[in-house]
Amino acid sequence: MSTTQELHELPAQYDPGQTERAIYERWVAAGIFSADEKRSSRNGGDREPFVIIMPPPNVTAVLHMGHGLNNTVQDVIVRWRRMVGDEALWVPGTDHAGIATQNIIEKQLAAEGKKKSDLGREAFIARTVAFVEETGGEILRQLRAIGSSCDWNRTAYTLSPELSRAVREAFVQLHERGLIYRGHRVIHWCPRCLTSLSDEEAEHSEETGNLYHIGYPVVGAKDKSILTVATTRPETMLGDVAVAVHPDDERYKKFIGKSVLLPIADVEIPVIADDYVDPQFGTGVVKITPAHDPNDFEVGRRHKLPMPVVMAPDGTMANAVDADGRVPADLIGIDRFEARERIVRSLEKSRLLKKVESHQHAVRHCYRCDTVVEPRLSDQWFVKMEPLAKPALKGVRDGTIRILPERWEAVYINWLENIRDWNISRQLWWGHRIPVWYCDECNKTIVSRTDVTACDKCGGPVRQDEDVLDTWFSSWLFPISTLGWPDKSSAALAAFYPTDDLVTAPEILFFWVSRMIMAGYAFMDATPFHTVYLHGTVRDMDHVKMSKSLGNGIDPIDVVTQYGADALRYTVIAGMGMGADLMLDHRDLERSFAPGRNFATKLWNIGRFLLANVGATPVRSVDELRDDELTLADRWILGRLNATIFECDVALGPARPEKGKWRPEERFAGLRLSEYSEAARRFVWNDVADWYLETTKGRIGVAGGDSEVARAVLTHVFDYALRLLHPIMPFITETLWQRLPFPVATDRCEFLAIAPWPIPHPKSSTERSEMARFDLVREAVSAVRQIRSDYAIPPGKSVDAVIQSRTHAPLFTEQAKLIGQLARATLKTGGAPPGAGAAHSVLSDGSEVIVPLGGLVDLSKECGKLRGELDQLETQLDTLSKRLRNEGFTSRAPAAVVESERRKEEEWTKRRGQLAEKVKALCGG
Repeated sequence: MSTTQELHELPAQYDPGQTERAIYERWVAAGIFSADEKRSSRNGGDREPFVIIMPPPNVTAVLHMGHGLNNTVQDVIVRWRRMVGDEALWVPGTDHAGIATQNIIEKQLAAEGKKKSDLGREAFIARTVAFVEETGGEILRQLRAIGSSCDWNRTAYTLSPELSRAVREAFVQLHERGLIYRGHRVIHWCPRCLTSLSDEEAEHSEETGNLYHIGYPVVGAKDKSILTVATTRPETMLGDVAVAVHPDDERYKKFIGKSVLLPIADVEIPVIADDYVDPQFGTGVVKITPAHDPNDFEVGRRHKLPMPVVMAPDGTMANAVDADGRVPADLIGIDRFEARERIVRSLEKSRLLKKVESHQHAVRHCYRCDTVVEPRLSDQWFVKMEPLAKPALKGVRDGTIRILPERWEAVYINWLENIRDWNISRQLWWGHRIPVWYCDECNKTIVSRTDVTACDKCGGPVRQDEDVLDTWFSSWLFPISTLGWPDKSSAALAAFYPTDDLVTAPEILFFWVSRMIMAGYAFMDATPFHTVYLHGTVRDMDHVKMSKSLGNGIDPIDVVTQYGADALRYTVIAGMGMGADLMLDHRDLERSFAPGRNFATKLWNIGRFLLANVGATPVRSVDELRDDELTLADRWILGRLNATIFECDVALGPARPEKGKWRPEERFAGLRLSEYSEAARRFVWNDVADWYLETTKGRIGVAGGDSEVARAVLTHVFDYALRLLHPIMPFITETLWQRLPFPVATDRCEFLAIAPWPIPHPKSSTERSEMARFDLVREAVSAVRQIRSDYAIPPGKSVDAVIQSRTHAPLFTEQAKLIGQLARATLKTGGAPPGAGAAHSVLSDGSEVIVPLGGLVDLSKECGKLRGELDQLETQLDTLSKRLRNEGFTSRAPAAVVESERRKEEEWTKRRGQLAEKVKALCGG
């Protein structure tokens, strides 16, 4: 892929804009992201499959940092497994997003002065299809810019014919099993989107509202008794059909069976007894509004009460089903919240508003438009969830499925143990229309996998249900429908199901993740994946979730344009932690993405320096080097490489459970991506660049075999460093790797993206011993460097140094030249110690490094400075110690302050000892 000329034209600065797109196009053209069913071991191939299904973004969405984080995590994992040798498949796709997409089209129509009803259903759908075809899928194109290595040939869409067939099959199968039914119940209704919502889509928000205490006069009471109810929604009182008290509440027993007069509507309603009432809440009297409250609905069913609906679908007041004129004319058509204010004013005038108090309570909002949701009595289609939840619960409890971070496991279990039936019908036009037909002539209901044109019982005409299915009803099938289900003979389904990891945000643990698990067991009798990885949320520096609507979002494409995809990827992986939120400053992209940009720059500079020194001619293979050819530094860096591979493997963890279930010690191990990234970064920056590269400067280019040994080792460790970093930073690593001079006999891959993942060799005592010996050499170099820094000795000025060691004198003698080279010093070992006027440093093995300072610094001036520092520190330490001995201070000051002062005393005491030793060594006492 590279030429000799290219090797000499590596620019001084890495330009991602000039390289990333070209590299990505080469990867795609070579088909390295494409998975082959035949290579899967489940279909007789020689590779273990590893599969991730992308959480499908909305088809009309554009990339934001949440997508950037989520897809970078998935790509890191997939690239790692591809290099390990798995038949890695990452399935991309988009979601038709029923509510969100229909809202977009309705807004377009509103801008034209039209409504969807002006077009009619077919024309509206046609317009939406055209809009999606024109603008949809942009996010998938943007994902390529950040390096996502998806199998684009398998791109799925929830409204495609293939996935639509799967949706119908799932509905019909569940209906045949008795798990789908049509019910007349109170559901969550969005007056803005004009559709029902599931429990999960109606999100709780803690808000401060009012609790209104309203008097309901007892009919026929001579003492003009009034029962006072407390409610947060007085507008719904027009739908009250009873007031309820607890049967054992002595305050109200005498009223049970009597009637009260419903204010404003002037309708008599009964007083009933029901255990549902909490005598301790409010007044102990509860208004019963069955059509507008799910709990009241259950009470109404038990007592066979009427269920009048007093609101229109758009949230305005109306005499709807069975209301019989309860809503006064002056309130009809008025928004529910305005009606609340008017009703409160009317109650005040009639002296029936007894009290208003502030009240903290949970209010449900539509997850799409944030409108306050209205409970509403309606006919909807539901899925019975309890039977589906049982195997999904068992799968987590028995270790078949793990959830990371582990704290989410308890949340998952709690939700499934208390799961309610899923409302799956939506009052929309955009989506999968419910496959149910009605014959009005014989009242037959037909549920069918194929379109029905006539009643199969009487031959009469049929009409299809007007509603569409909840968007999540298609996406819960994604792990199976994208692989060919319901065709169970599908080669892809056999090769790649079950999948492996599901990577997403905690917000959709209930919406999507748990339902996919249920669908997997329901339709394939197996979990869809063994690992659920829930990453954190991208937030700004005020800990607010990033959002375009809030103005605090970051466009990943802007980051890629300015700093490159690798800078974005490294920053989010290094900064995320297991389940931790990612903090970024949308006002300062340069600072936010400095970790990735700076590391990419460092990596490029290391690569340029290395390539300039090792040249373009092939190197020897490390495997053929004899032990006696390797220097101590060579053995150390090879040992550090081996240790780093181990660190990366441990951080990434086991890819899959053995025998289908996670062992306890593995259940929460691995996928510590920030730890993996730090291990790889530390090796290439600290070990290779800061140390080993420096040791080769006197070897490479010098006549003799040692030059070739250094070239071979340096090339090998950088090759493997690039392999370790590639899943995180694919573009820059591929660019540099293509230019490495590999051994002639090496069976080199065309791309780093498919080069084998490094395999560590077993650690040995010999290797550990050699590494420890070189660590002492590094300590000695660092000690001399620190002395140079402490005494401001100019970098270009050489110093004399002496190492006295009882345990490792031969080592320091052997490595004296290297230590001198790295520390810019002339090193001697042993001999008589210099007298006063020298700086000393003790190494971990007890060896002492001594640097005479005569002629290098003004000893008199330096001694005066050190003695002054010591005197000042002793004065401060004496004052601090007296304060801490003063019981008046320690007993009255806050404990944290006292503890802080004690820590300060310890630090100053240690510093005093260091200064005293320095004065003694340099000044003679």
